[in-house]
Amino acid sequence: MDATPQGLTTAPPSSLATHAANVLRLVVKELYSIRADPVMLFLVVYAFSFAVYTVAAGASTEVRDLTIGVVDEDRSDLSRQIVSALVPPLFKKVVPITPAEIDPAMDSGRLVFVIDLPPRLQQDVLSAHPTSVQVNVDATAMTQAGNGSVYIQTIIADEVARFAARSDLSATAPVRVVTRAKFNPNLQTSWFTSVMQVINNITLLTVILTGAALIREREQGTVEHLLVMPLVPVEIMLAKVLANGLVILVAAGLSLVFVVEGWLGVPIAGSIALFLLGAGLYALAVAALGILLGTVATSMGQFGLLVIPILLLMQLLSGSSTPMESMPGWLQVFVQVVSPTPHFVALAQAVLYRGAGLSIVWPQLLALAALGSVYFAVALVRFRRVIFGA
Repeated sequence: MDATPQGLTTAPPSSLATHAANVLRLVVKELYSIRADPVMLFLVVYAFSFAVYTVAAGASTEVRDLTIGVVDEDRSDLSRQIVSALVPPLFKKVVPITPAEIDPAMDSGRLVFVIDLPPRLQQDVLSAHPTSVQVNVDATAMTQAGNGSVYIQTIIADEVARFAARSDLSATAPVRVVTRAKFNPNLQTSWFTSVMQVINNITLLTVILTGAALIREREQGTVEHLLVMPLVPVEIMLAKVLANGLVILVAAGLSLVFVVEGWLGVPIAGSIALFLLGAGLYALAVAALGILLGTVATSMGQFGLLVIPILLLMQLLSGSSTPMESMPGWLQVFVQVVSPTPHFVALAQAVLYRGAGLSIVWPQLLALAALGSVYFAVALVRFRRVIFGA
């Protein structure tokens, strides 16, 4: 047989069964290659276990255990009522301080919040005289400062209203507003960040595994072995996509069951099988992107530098970090047309959080299939040209 790439074009036509058998053998070869790379295996295991747990458990934005001090210049029943409302788990034990201690305590980081209750506070409230309460905030940690300030303002306003009415607000207010949070009743950050971390890792590792597999073969020279075999480019590329995608899907499924649902205690409302179906279509697109980047880069270092800005943009504009609605209208349309990530994020949130079925998420599945086909076709053209010279 001709050992040149042109020899592939003169090979006799093969049946569909032959193509399938070739792909299966190549998939097994890719799986052996992944198993023989302990660093890559460790990366996959770590990314879908400890990385998910540490991000979900450690990167918390809810208000808990805030350090707070109070300057009580009124020393009245109302001021004591306000102080008694600042209780765990939102706040640590209230630290009574003097006005002169405010700046040193906040400059040293000992206190994040300091409330200054002015003299005559109770008397002004009872006489309906305008008064103010000063809340000093260390805004170094911006999210914590913003959320904590809202909680403190609400607590002070409620306690003042209760004291002025001498009864519960529900007995005097003409309208009682009741808020019920669906899908995350305790508003726990870990319920959101854990699933989003799994999605981000699917994107990251699928691109890295497929691109690194191609770069590794080009650097080691083993890709030339494939060129002299009776294989067509689509078989080689499809095998790399399927093998690496399969590893990622298995790891993501186990992560949802054992880490997200078991270790972190996050309830999965919908079907994990439906989620994995969408993840499979998504893996087709991002694995093709990895192959495409692997044909552009000539070394693993170049590939890493090329991947970083692309993955960063995909993540920031996916809706997993910030809401899609906060983006400009033209950018929303552009991202949804060129990137499969927003569609996958929408599907994952609908299925895993809200228990959506196929009748609801079929538009996202269709978009993932369409974008995956386009990415695969473009990557295949580039793969044929660079690897096979066709």
